[in-house]
This record gives sequence, C-alpha cells and structure tokens, in this order.
Amino acid sequence: MAEYDLAIRGGLVATGFGAVRCDVGVKDGRIAAIAEKVEGAARTIDAAGLYVLPGGVDSHCHIEETSRGGYTMSDGEPQVTVNEESFVTASTSAFAGGTTSVVCFIPQWKGFGIWERYQDARTRGETGMLDFAFHQIISDPTDAVIHDEVPKVVAEGVRSLKVFLTYEPLHLSDAEYIKVLIAARKHGCLVTVHCENYDAIGWRTQALLAAGMTGPKYHAWSRPRVVEREATHRAIALAELVDQPIQVFHVSCEDAAEEIARAQARGVKVWGETCPQYVTLTAADMDRPGFEGAKFMCSPAPRDTAEHARIWEMIRRGTLDVVSSDHCGFSYEGTRGKGSSGRDASFEKIPNGIPGLAARLPIVFSEGVSKGRIGLEEFVKLTATNPARIMGLYPKKGVIQPGSDADIVLWDPAKKVTLTNALMQHAIDYTPYEGLEVTGWPVSTIRRGEVVMRDGKVQAEPGTGRFLPRGPYDLVKPRGVAPDGFMPG
Repeated sequence: MAEYDLAIRGGLVATGFGAVRCDVGVKDGRIAAIAEKVEGAARTIDAAGLYVLPGGVDSHCHIEETSRGGYTMSDGEPQVTVNEESFVTASTSAFAGGTTSVVCFIPQWKGFGIWERYQDARTRGETGMLDFAFHQIISDPTDAVIHDEVPKVVAEGVRSLKVFLTYEPLHLSDAEYIKVLIAARKHGCLVTVHCENYDAIGWRTQALLAAGMTGPKYHAWSRPRVVEREATHRAIALAELVDQPIQVFHVSCEDAAEEIARAQARGVKVWGETCPQYVTLTAADMDRPGFEGAKFMCSPAPRDTAEHARIWEMIRRGTLDVVSSDHCGFSYEGTRGKGSSGRDASFEKIPNGIPGLAARLPIVFSEGVSKGRIGLEEFVKLTATNPARIMGLYPKKGVIQPGSDADIVLWDPAKKVTLTNALMQHAIDYTPYEGLEVTGWPVSTIRRGEVVMRDGKVQAEPGTGRFLPRGPYDLVKPRGVAPDGFMPG
C-alpha cells in the first residue's frame, strides 16, 4: 500500500510561515508530510514552476440566501433566494478561482427567529462542493432570539454574528447592537459589522432624490466616506464598551481604516477586512451611460484611484489583514437582478452587490504580488491564513502544514489572463472586472486531497462539500477590560 495518496512535487510551497521549494505528501485528505522529497505516493502532480498555496478561505460570501417570497417553508412564510448564486454554482466559481472554503450568511427576517433559517441554510450548503461555515445575521434581536436561539446555533458551530448598521430592514439601533455584542461575549462569538450610518444615508438619499439626482452614480454620493468613518468609530466604541471582539467588514477607505488602527493601538480586539473592488473599481464606474453603472453598485461604494493606494498602505501596515470577495451577485438582465425595479429606477431601488468569488485571488495576486505591493507570504495570509485564523478555522484551513486539510492551489505566477464573465463560472451574467488583465492564475485546485479543478474545468461532485462547525477559540475571547471595571450583562 502506498504511504501517501498524493504527492505534489517540485513547487514553491507557501506554508504561511515562509516559502520553500519542496514536496507535499497527502494522506486521507490531510497534509501528511512536507519534505525535500516525498516518495511512495499513489499519485503524483508535477508542480515545477508553480506556487503551491493554501486553498483560499473567503470569509464573506452571500450564497443562496433567502428572503420572504416564493415557495412555502415550514413556518408558513414564503421564501426565495435573494441572489442567483446556489451552493453548486458558487462552489464551481470558487474552485475556478482557487478558493476551497467559505464563510457565508444565514439570514434573519424581522419578526422571525433564526433556528429554522439555520436548518434551511445547513441543508442548502450541503448540496454544494465547497467546505462551508456560517455567520448568523441578527436583524431582530428579540429576547427569544438572543436568549433561546443564539445558544442553539452557537452549539451547532456558528461562531460569528453579523450585524448591519445600515440597510432597511436589516439595520440595528445602538441599543440593539449592544444587545448582540453582549450575547456574543457570553457565548464566545465574533461579531462582524457592516459599518455605515443608516440615518445619514437616509437623509442624504432623500435630498439627492429631491434634487432629481437618481442615476446609479448617486449611489456613491448617498454614502460618502464620512458615513463609513462615523459608523466604524461607533461600532468600535460600543464593542470596546462591552469588551467584545469585532471584525469590520469591507473597509473602503483610509478614514475608516484609521479608526481601526487607533483602536488596535489601544489594544482593542478589532480586525479590518477589505475587498478587491476597493483596489480596482471607482465611483466613476457607476457613472457609465444609461443603466450600465448599476453593475458596479455595492456598499460601501468604491471610491477613487487615490483611495486604492491608501487601502494598499493599510494592508501593508496590517490594519486590514483580510481580503474577502463580499460576493453578492445580482445579474444585469432578468427580473430578479439589477433591473428588477426597471431600468429607470432610482439608485436606492437597485439591488446592491457585485460578484467576485472567482476573481478574488487573481486580482489580489496580480495587483499585490505581481505589481510588487506585497509579497507572496502576505498574499497567502490575506486570502487564506488570516481569514481562517479570525474565523476559528485555523489550522484545519488556511495553511499548508502537517495535519491540516489538504486544500491546495497550484498557481502559475506568470500566466497572464484577461478576466471575462465566462472565466468566473458563476450564475451571474456579468463580472464588474470584465477586461481586467491579471498576472497569476490558478491551474489546479485541490480540496481535501481531491483535484476539484484543473485548467479551468471543475470536476467535483455536488453534495461533497462539508459543514465546518467552529468551537470556542482564544482569539475572540474578551480582553477582560471594562470602563471603571464594571461589566453588566
């Protein structure tokens, strides 16, 4: 019997702690050896001239989320998916781009609980090929949800609660946000936060509409940097008050990142995440003729090219230590996508979000490593190791070391590719990165020792993805620091 199921030979292996040219041996879906030479394998892959990287971990994806309307669920309420990406199509897109694990979202509807939504999301997730974990969105923190249902989903392995400080009907008041923070602290969860000021955006939106400024370009005008900066400051301050670790999602500008940096300097447990759109797209993309600008609408809105350089600096400083996709796809055509309210709809009625699962790693590598902004190890940390660590999936995921899952991407650092929607292999009918040339591309993706993508052809079987339950982990434990030493709740 062969000692190893698979040997990957001759590549430059980025372990998360340094790059070394060596072989990797895989046994029973896990990394069994990293050595100068691995012999006795049933199968071998020649990785000469390639980088051997940990499979990407995308800790911010909206996949097959549900909203009320459509078909009937057990609570008697109708339900449809918010966006068009199923777990099967998302898995295909992720593997095509070198991502092997995701953390996506379980919705909560106002007036309803979360337990049935968890059960539904878990069933949906198991239809795909990706390994997956969940954030639980809390949009209605009733006593029943906080005291009865949050402990149940945490016991199932959901270790992060997601809150929105904007969007109707998702946003929480400060009092509701504090309630979620206290629950997270009690049950050992991370809280992830969308930071924009709900009332400020509402006021500015109404003023823009009254002035006849209704096109997609005014989406960016409705939510300038200051509303993100203010909400980031407030989210951190309240988390510090409660002594609860948080991660600030999709930071788009230096102003918000500086709030995170100041808190980190005080010792507060706060982490910052950004996305490829904030180093490639700009507000000017939303000013394209007709309805075309809707393709680039996401929140926070892309800023300008000068902001790209500032975001890269915040990445190099370590203030922003995760790059996720915030994949949230709505097609351009059809009745469920960007034009669902009509091509003449004002900006506040246009679905908000862009696809990016497959594009994430190629863009970060090309804009980062290939252009000399970051090194290979920094790339691995941003796209795999750090998201796995912050989400409590490390060292099972996000690193190449003995005992870890054999999630591996063979990467050609010199391959030049022009991004097209066909290459993304998602369910959405466009990519906002159409025509962008990247240097560096995944040629094979391996999930738990199985080759699931080779040369752009995905070969995994639906239903082979695994749920990733997360237990308690030290990183998100409170510091034990409270104003005046007083910590209620």
